[in-house]
Amino acid sequence: MVSTGRLHGSESLEEARLLLALDFAAGVIEVVSQPLRLTFFGQAGRRVHTPDFLVRTRSGVWLIDVRPARLIEGKDRESFAAAAEVARVCGWRFAVAADWRQHVTVTLDCFSSRRRPVSDPLRVEPGLLAEAAEGRTFGELVDSSAFPPVARAHLLHLLWHRRLGLDLLEPLSDRSRVVPGETES
Repeated sequence: MVSTGRLHGSESLEEARLLLALDFAAGVIEVVSQPLRLTFFGQAGRRVHTPDFLVRTRSGVWLIDVRPARLIEGKDRESFAAAAEVARVCGWRFAVAADWRQHVTVTLDCFSSRRRPVSDPLRVEPGLLAEAAEGRTFGELVDSSAFPPVARAHLLHLLWHRRLGLDLLEPLSDRSRVVPGETES
């Protein structure tokens, strides 16, 4: 993860998708895979559950389980309830990552391909940032550059680093409205 500067274990594609989303979401300070093992009593007696991630962010701590919604059964709900109670007692938040809109995972994957530091010898980024402040679409920003293929790559980099933003409720396209994002600190 770019956020932590380390590799983090995941046991499934769903967990890997969550790690990518967390990395993009900003504010992640630390991630621990399978941070604790809970023992509790459920309807069938003594049970054991290991949540998938403990995530420390600038805004708080999250205990997170990952399970596709179609695979969640009654025993899982019981385990999630136990994990939620532990999180509550510790002053953490709890979430179950159950499903993603397909276009969101594809878009984040696309952004992440440009997450590493890049140089800008053609100086396309200042123009892209200035044009984005005027309320342009992704395609208009690309076309505004003298180097469209380079501009497209830099736009993805700027989006990953939240120097530009867009609405992830819709799939990324040349019609996506791009807005100014966070400023560099």
